[in-house]
Amino acid sequence: MTTIPREAAIETPHTTADRPEHGYRSPLETRNASRAMRRIWSEQHRFGLWRRIWLAAAETQRELGLDISEEAVAQMRTTLDQIDFESAARHEARIRHDVMAHVHAFGEAAPAARGVIHLGLTSQDVVCNAEVLQWREALDVVAVKLARVVDRLGTFAATHRDLPTLGFTHFQSAQPTTVGRRACLWAQDFATALTEIEHLQGDLRLKGLRGATGTQASYLDLFGGDATMVDRLEAGFAERLGFDADSCWPICGQTMPRLADARLLGGLALAAASIHKWATDLRLLAGLGEISEPIGRDQVGSSAMAYKRNPMRCERACGLSRFVLSLQAPVLQTAAVQWLERSLDDSSLRRLAIPEAFLALDGALDLAIDIAGGLEVHEAAIAARLDAELPFLATERLLMAAVARGADRQEAHEVIRRHSREAQSRRHRGEAPALLESLANEAMFAGLTEAPNPSAFIGRSPEQVERVLEGLVQPIRSRYHGRLDETPELRV
Repeated sequence: MTTIPREAAIETPHTTADRPEHGYRSPLETRNASRAMRRIWSEQHRFGLWRRIWLAAAETQRELGLDISEEAVAQMRTTLDQIDFESAARHEARIRHDVMAHVHAFGEAAPAARGVIHLGLTSQDVVCNAEVLQWREALDVVAVKLARVVDRLGTFAATHRDLPTLGFTHFQSAQPTTVGRRACLWAQDFATALTEIEHLQGDLRLKGLRGATGTQASYLDLFGGDATMVDRLEAGFAERLGFDADSCWPICGQTMPRLADARLLGGLALAAASIHKWATDLRLLAGLGEISEPIGRDQVGSSAMAYKRNPMRCERACGLSRFVLSLQAPVLQTAAVQWLERSLDDSSLRRLAIPEAFLALDGALDLAIDIAGGLEVHEAAIAARLDAELPFLATERLLMAAVARGADRQEAHEVIRRHSREAQSRRHRGEAPALLESLANEAMFAGLTEAPNPSAFIGRSPEQVERVLEGLVQPIRSRYHGRLDETPELRV
């Protein structure tokens, strides 16, 4: 028997554990999230945004007359992305403060600016504002991908607008619908999530330049107590970051309100829920043999059962979506337990929850785009299941027809109930249900039990599909014109 020596499981610093293959890497990075979303949450991009915050503050301060040289600002501009991570790590190991570590590293890259970087700012003037810039980019990625799912489901709905299929309530046979109409239900969920994401995009707010407890006292000191200059500083700062002058929170503590995090995660959770519901429906339909997700030519379903065709993409999408849903609660709790102007128990959790929610949702959306664009409809299986249930479903019409001919509604209902139970028992024994044949022997139903046509039971399904395509799908296609055709990036 092979054993693992105890000491072999213990790594020491700066040994093989420093190599990527010997350390932990999140599956969100290695298996799920796209290159675009990983870039947004990368260390390079994050700290590059910090430097852009410092630059925007310094440029505006200089413009308003503070003693900051053009050389200092020029050096900051040219070294925004030249980040010496080893230098920053050495500083942080010494001073135990990540923002100040990067202040020092930036000062080394732009020595003329060393004495004015972070002038008047508190750490959260940097971190909070930079995070909003990340949110803006990441929400755009999410919005476009939700639109792509809606677009593909719209095409699918149009193709199968009139195809009757058995409906289900409680996962029991119910009135027929059409495959296209069911797809419109899914598309509507994704469109609802997209509306929420777009609302978040339109309501993004910077923290602004507020100082240690949000009072702007440090900025008043910079401008000799002139509040008008402080307002001009914040307005110019916001505009340099691509926001309107009035787009900052009206008031805040040391950080922007942590309820903003909760609102953000709420929008992401709404998108995750739409994915999970849809992917679950597809898994159920795959089990019935009616609709299948796309499958690669050489894809393996099971290492043991070679015949298996598992809905693995839908399953992965469900797993990632559940993870996103699970992150909403701790972010809400963090907002609830902040003390007065700020406590630091938010930081460690937020470093995990917010980026990982975006990364996991991004991976789930790429799966959704891929699945929605390649769904396989098995019409024969759909028709066979519907035909088997139609006699039972037709009894509602029989009931109304009998009453119209003079029968007592309650008596007719009882007759149908009794014959239906007998027919179900025959089916459970492997016999033909013969429901309509047995009902034909009842006088109140004589001449009313001819074989039903499936299309007669789908109500206004085709019309409703057209309404959704015109009123919901097409406006989204128009808003995202030119951004809908990109192929999703799947690595597994």
